[in-house]
Amino acid sequence: MSAHLTADFFQKHDTLTLSQLLLGCELVHESSAGRTAGVIVETEGYLWGDPACHAYRRQTKRNAAMFGPAGHLYVYLIYGMYYCVNIVSGKTGEGEAVLIRALEPTEGLDLMRERRNLNPKTLQPLLKMRKKPLAEKDLCNGPGKLVQAMGIRPEHNTDSLSEGGIYITPPVFSDFGMVTTTRIGITQGANLPYRFYIKDNKYISKS
Repeated sequence: MSAHLTADFFQKHDTLTLSQLLLGCELVHESSAGRTAGVIVETEGYLWGDPACHAYRRQTKRNAAMFGPAGHLYVYLIYGMYYCVNIVSGKTGEGEAVLIRALEPTEGLDLMRERRNLNPKTLQPLLKMRKKPLAEKDLCNGPGKLVQAMGIRPEHNTDSLSEGGIYITPPVFSDFGMVTTTRIGITQGANLPYRFYIKDNKYISKS
């Protein structure tokens, strides 16, 4: 297992700072199927009191992981089929998290392609298989895509990044510019500058 960020790293930084510091770090999943990895190139922060945050109103069964300790995973379903992965942040009980929006794939690209050809809920082959293999830049350029490619499942919800097969390494990219902008794909809190990505990176979800 590669060196990984410890619980202390996630606990000592506020959500927006963590959203920025995660850029350039590598998300790794070591599973029985193989190892996949990608550099984090785009994130979004979701804070307590933020109307776009899942924890805005109260704690529920769905968002309970967000109220746990920083450095754990919050995995949830969107559009009835796709999953997103967040890193729990902030203080325990606050309900904050960092959404991982895009990765630059670095390891296990063939396994990523294989996973992307499966229905993310049933893990059965799609009825219409792609005629051509997915381009590298299209494997993880979106929050639902990267979760599927990395083999992250709902059972990983609440998993610690300090233990187990899913973890984040210290930065492997360091010399880059960062863009700060508003989040995308939401209606409430859409004017808040809580989205961060590596400037000129071709793997981000949308410029």
